[in-house]
Order: sequence, then structure tokens, then C-alpha cells
Amino acid sequence: MQGGLPERAGESEDIERTIFTVRPTLIFIKLGYLLAGIAAIGLVFLLALIPVPAYISIPLALALLLIPAYYHLRRNMVRYTLTDSKVEIDTGLIARTTRNVPLSKIQDVTVSASIPQRILGFGDVIIDNASELGGTTVLHNISKPRYYADMLLRELRRWH
Repeated sequence: MQGGLPERAGESEDIERTIFTVRPTLIFIKLGYLLAGIAAIGLVFLLALIPVPAYISIPLALALLLIPAYYHLRRNMVRYTLTDSKVEIDTGLIARTTRNVPLSKIQDVTVSASIPQRILGFGDVIIDNASELGGTTVLHNISKPRYYADMLLRELRRWH
């Protein structure tokens, strides 16, 4: 009995421990905001050369920031989580979809990064699992993919 409540048998084993939670890299989002900001300033100056009132040109220029905001929202709709028993892939904003890959089914972990991705410090973590369809799960555009792949492999060693 703990704190006046009876402890259920096996309750401590039911609690999952989160190893990491990661989202795709923010590099492109930051670059998008920077370019949209520069384009917005340029558009205001360009529209000022032809007599367009500020109450038209400034909202038009600010509308350019909606482009990187859309990609920022899309990026935030994806979350990858490693627990001590599974890899969880959450997608969606309002309607969420969660895909679980048990660690016991994972056969291989690969890091894939092109030369530009390696220079910028991100890449993909590819997880092969033992399903009938030869399932592959890809964690796209992760910063420091080698670090997260190593953490996943460390957890896999505990399972096997």
C-alpha cells in the first residue's frame, strides 16, 4: 500500500520510459522565414516606387510570411518518439494518426544523408522491421540522425 491506495501488481512495469522525442529539422523553416522577410521588405520598397498605398503594400508583403508558416505548421504535425518498447510516429494536426513499431520487430537501423544534408547536419533514419510486407519506416530530415540512430540501437540491444 502506497499513499493509502493499494498498489496493483505489475503497475511499475506498465509505465513506458521515453528515450527521445524529435521532429524534422527547422533549417528549412528558418531559411523560409528569412527569405520571406527579405522578399516582403523588397516588395514594400518596390510597391513604394509605384504609388501604392502602405495599407495595401504592407499586408501584401506580410502575406508572403504565410508560405513558411504553412511549412512550419506541417513540420509540427510530425513527431517521432522512441520509448523503451517502441518507436512511435505521430502525424496530423486535428486528426492524429499514430504508428507504433515495437522494438522487438526492428531488424535494422540505417542513417541516410546526401552531401548537402551532411553539410547541414541532418538526414533520414531508416528503420527496417519484420513485417509481412517488409516494412520500412523513415524518420525524415532529422537533425543529428547518427545520434538518434545510436540511441535507437542502444535500446535495441536491451531487447535482443
